[in-house]
Amino acid sequence: MVESIQESVSKIEDDLKVRASEYTTVRSQLSAINRKAGGSMLVRDLSSIVEDSDIIVSEHMTTLLVVVAKYSEREWLASYETLSTFVVPQSSKKITEDNEYALFTVTLFKRVVDTFKVAAREKGFQVREYEHDPDGAHQRKEDQERLLEDSASMSASLLQWCHVGYGEVFAAWMHIAVIRLFAESILRYGLPPAFLPALMTPSQRSEKRLRSLLETLSSTDNSEHWRSTESDASLAGLTGGDHDLHPYVSITMNVAL
Repeated sequence: MVESIQESVSKIEDDLKVRASEYTTVRSQLSAINRKAGGSMLVRDLSSIVEDSDIIVSEHMTTLLVVVAKYSEREWLASYETLSTFVVPQSSKKITEDNEYALFTVTLFKRVVDTFKVAAREKGFQVREYEHDPDGAHQRKEDQERLLEDSASMSASLLQWCHVGYGEVFAAWMHIAVIRLFAESILRYGLPPAFLPALMTPSQRSEKRLRSLLETLSSTDNSEHWRSTESDASLAGLTGGDHDLHPYVSITMNVAL
């Protein structure tokens, strides 16, 4: 019977691990998207910020996105045209900003892109690698909305499953406790069974008084053999490793949540 109960609980545990892992994966994916959407200009996803009108791409020309520290905005506007040849004058435009950085565009010829990046980096301006893809931006937004829906649905499903699973595990725990109580009572009092099992839920303040009453009711000539002493704790194993021994079989179950 114990093996059957253990198998049942193991299946519930395995199911919990699978469900929790799936939920954690979705939450991690959603957190990654949120971090990119809410991080600084150096790392955040730009697909929801950059519009089609911000980007110019042709056979010979392209638009770069540059992250500039807010205290360096004047320096950027004064120097970006001279960082390389073939930079379109007055082409830089601020798209957005956060607490630390601003995001600027700059249009130039494709053949000087590498030279411009090196010069910009030397002055502390960070050119973001960005490939404008309107369809991709739309897809990422749909993915985020889908993950939000999946997360909410899985959370509700997992919570409902936990309520059911908790009930089944608690019932299994109680069955194990009853089996243990029966076995330890047989070991202590012998056969045939002649004992009274009872379930008691005393308050913390009344537990000491209850144990005193139980010891009085169950006292016999051999009671002293089942009392805890500082010099002999060898009988603790028969009570499942409890620190205190009593002249009656006692199993404590902490069900406080």
